[in-house]
Amino acid sequence: MADWKKLAKDLLLMDGYIERKETEIVRKAILADGVVSKAEAEFLIELRKEAPKAVAEFHQFVLDVVKKAVLADGEVSTAETAWLEKFITADGKVDDLEKQLLRDLKSSATKCCAEFEALVTKYC
Repeated sequence: MADWKKLAKDLLLMDGYIERKETEIVRKAILADGVVSKAEAEFLIELRKEAPKAVAEFHQFVLDVVKKAVLADGEVSTAETAWLEKFITADGKVDDLEKQLLRDLKSSATKCCAEFEALVTKYC
């Protein structure tokens, strides 16, 4: 069986730049069923990390998908907090979009664990 994730990454990163059209294609595929899974979010995170360059819309889309995946049940758990911290610190810095993601999660969640509250305090 072909590795669809590898194939998709290879095609999207072929020219070293994720453009608007490619972002729209990925957006349609990820949102087609109306549900965002953690596996889909992780795929986009890997793609974002490996892309030498990408349009701002792609970065925002990745953060939107991560937010939907984390808030699937309305709460931010300890496990999700660890996953988030690994994601936002993967490149050694926490940028403004990632800080905004943390603030958005905090304001949108029905419940946040103490570890998440500490994460927000640490980086925001």
